[in-house]
Amino acid sequence: MEPARNYKIAIIGLGYVGLPLAKLFVEKGNTVYGIDTDIRKIQMLQKRQSYLSDYKRKDIRKLFSGKNFHVTHTFEEIEKADVIILCVPTPLDGQMKPDLNFVINATRCILPYLRKGQLIVLESSTFPGTCEEILKPLLESTGMEVGKELLLAYSPERIDPGSHWELTRIPKVVGGVNSASTSYANEVYGTAFEKVVIVSSPRAAEMTKLLENSQRFLNISFMNSLLKLCEELDIDLWEVIEAAGTKPFGFAKYYPGPGIGGHCIPVDPLYLLWKAREHRIEMPFIELSSHVNESMPAYIVERVSKILKPKELKNSSVLIIGVTYKKDVNDMRESVAIPIIEQLLQKDVHVRFFDPYVNELQVGSVTLHSLPLTARNMKDFDCTVILTDHSNLPYELIAAHTPVVLDTRNATGKLADRNNIIRI
Repeated sequence: MEPARNYKIAIIGLGYVGLPLAKLFVEKGNTVYGIDTDIRKIQMLQKRQSYLSDYKRKDIRKLFSGKNFHVTHTFEEIEKADVIILCVPTPLDGQMKPDLNFVINATRCILPYLRKGQLIVLESSTFPGTCEEILKPLLESTGMEVGKELLLAYSPERIDPGSHWELTRIPKVVGGVNSASTSYANEVYGTAFEKVVIVSSPRAAEMTKLLENSQRFLNISFMNSLLKLCEELDIDLWEVIEAAGTKPFGFAKYYPGPGIGGHCIPVDPLYLLWKAREHRIEMPFIELSSHVNESMPAYIVERVSKILKPKELKNSSVLIIGVTYKKDVNDMRESVAIPIIEQLLQKDVHVRFFDPYVNELQVGSVTLHSLPLTARNMKDFDCTVILTDHSNLPYELIAAHTPVVLDTRNATGKLADRNNIIRI
């Protein structure tokens, strides 16, 4: 069998998506030019330091050991690349509409360095039509025709930070603007991923990512909507979910929590909602789920208030355990801890936090510093709230030395029953 070709790949954006992707392509023998306009990231990589919780310093040193990984904050290296992959943020703007400024700006930055025969791939989560309606005209402003002189495809990122999934084992969905684009993208990703899944168009690939995350968004929001009813009926929702999960067909476990954070799950469904409204199609499930998610911080604060009665919430003290959006990562994007802490502070609550991945937290104009998790420190608080269930936390110590614990993640579920633990 003929050996796979080794490609020169430029990856724009070296964050939670771009750096792991670069690492995988390098490990599989490709040459990678990592580009990020955040000079701090480039400087840390040049010093062989990591800024992602999934990677240690030795992992960064190993990444550079083969001499086929290069990093820069400028775009000249684009000329050397066979493939350019965009892994930049796609947030929502102040009106909860798609903000594609990062994608558009990155595309404009590569235009002066493009040459015939290159493949451009967008991996950032976005609405169906982005590649063909926005990227294609930008690329063709060079005078080169997309589909012939330049190739274009979409391949949604599926990275799960903090999990044990090897990136190479996660099937890679690919859809190009024509057969040549799809075929080239298939070859490139085939050098690094065990399975490449071909779809008919970039629109189908773009919709695939939104479907994956919208399904999760709706189901988690439904579980969160059940919390209030279960509280009134004195039912442990976690117990009910585990019982329902014993059914061998037709049921998938989704769990409640303090709200849905991260860059994808609370954002992608709103991209889909925006696109649907553009075509005058209503999607009430997403609207209702978004309302449920937005209401969760206030619900958690209200639960804390009920727990502390007859003492008033004002001037009480609350310790927050875990502030990242999910366990075992240092990612603060869309973390529900921020609005929860903000609402507590607005009610004159004395708030401190502990998170093994975060040393300092900015909430509005207030700067909070992580408090050492000791028995003496925990006894000084009226209530401890677990918002993120990091794997390496001493939950027995927390339960033993805290007057009352509000556990929003069932992190204490395996402990012996304690009267001071309340699970939502």
